Formats: sequence, structure tokens, C-alpha cells
Amino acid sequence: MSFFAVTGFTIFILILFLGIFLNLFGLPGTVVIFFDVLIYSISTGFEHVGTNIILLLFVSAVIAEIIEFFWIISEPPQQAVSQKKSIKAAAAGSFAGVFLLTPFFGGPGIWIGFFLGGLAGILVMEIIRQLSLKSPYRTLNQVIFNMVGKNTVKGFISLCMIALSLSNIYS
Repeated sequence: MSFFAVTGFTIFILILFLGIFLNLFGLPGTVVIFFDVLIYSISTGFEHVGTNIILLLFVSAVIAEIIEFFWIISEPPQQAVSQKKSIKAAAAGSFAGVFLLTPFFGGPGIWIGFFLGGLAGILVMEIIRQLSLKSPYRTLNQVIFNMVGKNTVKGFISLCMIALSLSNIYS
């Protein structure tokens, strides 16, 4: 492989990680994953990822965003969260998850550990924040479970999208 091919593939993989990370904060990470795979397949001439896979990824991204939209509408309002602390906690959790799950699951452990570690980091940070508040100002447990459920569903769809695209690239 040439230097530019290796650099392009590295950027492709990093953007996939960014897509998972964005999902943890309610941003459209599935859309980022879709466009990343689309640009990769266009740049390689649809050699590894065909139009059927692109269409399936598009449908998956749309379904994930629709699920999140209706999930957000149905949930009670949340209190303000410190994004800076949450991002740091999610990043630390993501890297810890990668190092913990990779020895047991190999390649898929990197992706699963990145997602689950980031989710755990955000959850721990939110629990610590809730414990520092007085009882009347705490968020309901339902809201926290709702956040975890929404992130888990969207993260699972993202992981499936990544697994589908990488299995076609590596096969």
C-alpha cells in the first residue's frame, strides 16, 4: 500500500471511532459513520463496499436517528450537564474499555470496548454529579436509565454498521 492509501485508511478508521463517540452525546454519529463509509467506497471505486451495503447503512442511520428523535420527545426534561467533564470521562472510559476488552475479543473488542467504556464513563460521571446534589435537585433515575437505553440502542446500531462495513472491506 502507498503512503496515501495507509493515511486515508487511518483517517477512515479514526472517523469511525468519532462516529461512535458522537453517539454517546446525542449527536448524529450514525450519519458520520454512513458518510465515512460512503466517501471511502467512492474513493476506492466501490471495490470493497458496494451500493447494497451503502443503502443498508443509509437505512440503518435513518432508523437510528428516528429512534433517537422519538426517544428524546418521550423523555422528561434533563438538567444541565457539564460537557467538558463528560467528554473527559467518556474518553477515559473509552480507552479503558479498549484495553480491557481487546485481549478477550480481539478486533471486535476494540469497537465494543470503546463504546461500552465511553458509556460507562459518562454514567459514572453522571452518578458522581448526582451524588453531589441535594435530594430535590437530583435527576430521576428514570432519566438516567433513559439516557443509557437510548445510547445503548444507538451504539448497537453504530457497532453493527461498523461491523458490516469492515467485514466487507476485509473480506
